[in-house]
Amino acid sequence: MDLFASERDDDAPLAWRMRPRRLDDYVGQQALVGPGKPLRRMVESGVVRSMILWGPPGTGKTTLAEILAAESGACLEHLSAVMAGVKEIRAAVERARAQQSRGMATLLFLDEIHRLNKSQQDALLPHVESGLLTLIGATTENPSFEVNSALLSRARVHVLTSLSEEELVEVLQRALADEARGLGMRRIHAEEGVLGVLARAAAGDARRALGLLESACDFTQANPEGGETLRREALEAVIGHQASAFDKQGDHFYDLLSAIHKSVRSSRPDAALLYMARFIQGGGDPLDVIRRLTAIASEDVGNADPRALPLVMAAWDAYLRLGDYEGQRAIAHAAIHLAVAPKSNAIDRAWHQAKAFAAGQPQLEVPTYLRNAPTKLMESLGHGQGYRYAHNEPHGYPAGSGHDCWPEELPRQRFYRPTEFGQEKRYAQIMAWREQLDAEADEGDE
Repeated sequence: MDLFASERDDDAPLAWRMRPRRLDDYVGQQALVGPGKPLRRMVESGVVRSMILWGPPGTGKTTLAEILAAESGACLEHLSAVMAGVKEIRAAVERARAQQSRGMATLLFLDEIHRLNKSQQDALLPHVESGLLTLIGATTENPSFEVNSALLSRARVHVLTSLSEEELVEVLQRALADEARGLGMRRIHAEEGVLGVLARAAAGDARRALGLLESACDFTQANPEGGETLRREALEAVIGHQASAFDKQGDHFYDLLSAIHKSVRSSRPDAALLYMARFIQGGGDPLDVIRRLTAIASEDVGNADPRALPLVMAAWDAYLRLGDYEGQRAIAHAAIHLAVAPKSNAIDRAWHQAKAFAAGQPQLEVPTYLRNAPTKLMESLGHGQGYRYAHNEPHGYPAGSGHDCWPEELPRQRFYRPTEFGQEKRYAQIMAWREQLDAEADEGDE
């Protein structure tokens, strides 16, 4: 099939028919295709370099590859990493050699390049390195995690962004006006605001926006004077409840969890709720949210509000007991509490410092007075001797540096340093009071 055929194909989806054939018709990504920008300069020079186009669905990655191939005069090989294996890659290489013998360059467009395994990437690498193939990879996932470093070093990464509402409206207007490839032959008039609603429902995805428009045009009303009108009330049947699904192992999944965490840490309950709602409505598991909130309770709230962790665990239990619909409210309850609560990362810092210190002390020995003495032999070795039972001590605290439970041969370290926020301020006062008791006890011993 000729990807650049000009004749109308009424059976093809509107999104396919409306694909731009020239860079001047391309909407969006002005940081790449605007005047003086990298892809524009490639088209003007006629020399295309290997690249990886990284961006969300429907942002024009495939279209850009087709335009670059057409305007540079290269032969386009189009493979999908989902379907292609080493055999298909080698066949594309052989066709590229045949084209090279006729003086033609070959551009290999590899869709979903992040799905190539190591052997497939290795099979591709020498031909990209030699210049036999100019690679354009397309991916929705972070290529620094999914593409091996050798291949990545030979291709520049260009980041594509979701289209704005204004850009999507422009795409939809073109589809309604285009008589050759779009819906212009039907003379469809959209009521004010209708295209904006469709653009917002498409969430930055041009392919999705055109698909929604095509479906919506099945519900137009004929006008007495000719033509058709697309009204707002028709959109309910098309849009309905828009679940913005995402790959549960993709970047967007982790980006949303990160946004929830950072919003709670920043004490922004409304933002936390927004990202939680987006995550769950997109198909994310609410238990992934409650697991993240459990981590936040110790990492970011800690002893500034000691109620935080029990409350999150109670919300987890409530979700499991109530079911999804009612249980989501319990998770929101916990998120709001954590966001509003005073913050302290003293526990997190203390734990990291303790682990690092312990890792550097492979010969660490437990003081003999802290060791158990379940046998006569252990008792004769001094295990447990000198241990002071805290509940028998004044204030319930065995004061004095001689009973600080710290190994004698190690320099004393302070890991936990309570902040001045929330309940932790009280913890700091208690610890300071006990240090005073230690100092008084040590002076008495002297």
